[in-house]
Amino acid sequence: MVKKFANLGFLIVVSVIFSQCANRGTASGGPKDEAPPVIIKSIPENFSLNFDSKEIIIYFDEYIKMKDLQKQLIISPFMDPEPEITPVGTASKFIKIKIKDTLQPNTTYAFNFGESISDNNEGNIFPYYKYVFSTGNYIDSLSVSGIVTDAINKNVDERVAVLLYEVDSTFSDSILYIKKPKYIGVTDSVSGFNLENIKDGTYLLAALKEENPNYTFQQKTDKIGFRKTLITVPSDTAYVLNMFKEAVDYKFKRSRQVSYNKLAFGYEGVGEPMEIKLLSETPEDFTSTLTKEAKKDTLNYWYRPKLEVDSLIFEVIHTKFIDTVVVKIKDFKADSLVFNPLSSTLKLQESYWLSATIPLDFLDATKIQVMDKDSLFLESSIKFDEFTNIVELEFEKTEENNYKIQMLPGAFTDFYGTQNDTLNFTANTKLQESYGAVRVEIRKGIYPLIVQLTTDKGEVVESSVTKEMSPVDFKDVTPGIYSLRVIFDTNNNGIYDSGNYLAKTQPERVSYASKQVEVRAGWDTIEEFILEN
Repeated sequence: MVKKFANLGFLIVVSVIFSQCANRGTASGGPKDEAPPVIIKSIPENFSLNFDSKEIIIYFDEYIKMKDLQKQLIISPFMDPEPEITPVGTASKFIKIKIKDTLQPNTTYAFNFGESISDNNEGNIFPYYKYVFSTGNYIDSLSVSGIVTDAINKNVDERVAVLLYEVDSTFSDSILYIKKPKYIGVTDSVSGFNLENIKDGTYLLAALKEENPNYTFQQKTDKIGFRKTLITVPSDTAYVLNMFKEAVDYKFKRSRQVSYNKLAFGYEGVGEPMEIKLLSETPEDFTSTLTKEAKKDTLNYWYRPKLEVDSLIFEVIHTKFIDTVVVKIKDFKADSLVFNPLSSTLKLQESYWLSATIPLDFLDATKIQVMDKDSLFLESSIKFDEFTNIVELEFEKTEENNYKIQMLPGAFTDFYGTQNDTLNFTANTKLQESYGAVRVEIRKGIYPLIVQLTTDKGEVVESSVTKEMSPVDFKDVTPGIYSLRVIFDTNNNGIYDSGNYLAKTQPERVSYASKQVEVRAGWDTIEEFILEN
């Protein structure tokens, strides 16, 4: 019995000792690994000369992984076909690059991995590792640097591609649309760029922010910046590339029937002046009208009476463009006449806007009544925009008031002769003290100017065109924090004009005030904006 207890005591002591050892090990754990991976060797070595290998292997001191390689990796000059890089998606102690392209003679190549490489356990990034080699007997060491800005927006897009196109026998102005560049770089966290390992020569310098990256310019989706004149390397100039979205060139897209006697003609770019001409035979009482679809690049073609045909033939005419199209005609239900208010809370100087689903032919202002909260009938006037099919109702408003707007039967008659039933709408105004006011005093202005208040997203809240040195007043401004900007309206058309690469025109200049404008309810704010000329 004594021996059994002795053995039991020995086991307890041993268990306690091991338990304490285990607890001490768990508690300490050692310092956290915050060091990035280390390259042990590369085969061939980095910065090799007279390179003629088809495979590169880069060895690390620990397991690494690659993330977002398609976005992060920049190979310059571009290789076609692209090299195969493995392993992707799994941990490994090496990166293998298989070159499939026929390399150009006497050319320096660079693989910039960006921030795609990190260790497998802690995710410590090995930033901006670059593998460089030359097929000649020296490494090109010239560079081109600068900064990318945005023409209209306060903030610049991240990771903008900066491109150099060599001016050789294949060079043309359209090269951005059809060919990948000789050298590629990408902007850093402060929108700067530095393209290295470039050989001397003459180049076109451009920048692209692409929706679907392939290093060729797609006007419809991409933003572009470019140097108007060619650059010569070497150069000690720090270049500025101003990014903008081009106005899309006009292009007819498609036509189709969308409802009873209503056809839709879609396009890209600016639709006006766009003419739709019916070529098919029609009866003597045939008539048609055009309206613009709200928020879409579409013109709606309405006609009467119904034609018993399988298809209709049209000419779509826009300046120098003529497209002949055939629209298949099927049985569709007729649209219903519906009215939709475009606003309900009005500022004192604003009109009341109403849209209709079918073009209007006749308006009877005597059948429209506006009554305030004191049951007083107010005088009103009505305007109508046939192209947008929007009714504008004007009446005198006072602060913190409610209004009942009634359209009696027959106030509106649509294109097909249908009249409205009784329509009842409401609108209201707020206390004036719930808004703020901003006076902008421009200094050193070159007129005309477009003065605007915008949100952080670039949405225009207030806008005014000024053609002389005088204060610009914004009244009834919704409280908030805004950016103040000025557009130099060079062509005096009252709107911001973007640039165009093929025309070699830059966008109109835009300047932002150094500080934001805080608009408070019931407060008048005066802002001085000194422009640099």
